[in-house]
Amino acid sequence: MDLSSLMQMGVGMLQDKGISADSDTMTSALNQLIGDGDSMDIGSLVSSFTEGGLGDMVGSWLGGGENAAISASSLTDMLGSDKIAAFASQLGVSEDTALDGLSGALPQMVDNASSDGSILDSIGGAEGAMKMIGKMFG
Repeated sequence: MDLSSLMQMGVGMLQDKGISADSDTMTSALNQLIGDGDSMDIGSLVSSFTEGGLGDMVGSWLGGGENAAISASSLTDMLGSDKIAAFASQLGVSEDTALDGLSGALPQMVDNASSDGSILDSIGGAEGAMKMIGKMFG
């Protein structure tokens, strides 16, 4: 799945959680939260979660089975409370509402990013994947 389709899926999932900001605002907020401001970086997100001790959870998102849930506190720890606050503010919702939306959207976005192998480029190809797997199970 390409990044544009992933972004549309993420926006749709946030809207399903009752976040009513327009698509452009949500796209911008997601890009700033899990990217460099201009585009999403799913590979960096996966790497930071893996390095942060959530390798088993992220592994479930990358694998073919059911995605493990992520708690609001884990999201805040991994992304940073300042980034969560900015994300919520940009969308005009409470931090709790933003975290609720993200807890559903991020696992699905990572899952769909990895379904065709496209995430490999974002994490440094096969070598990056091996390093990440080593951190998950090492």
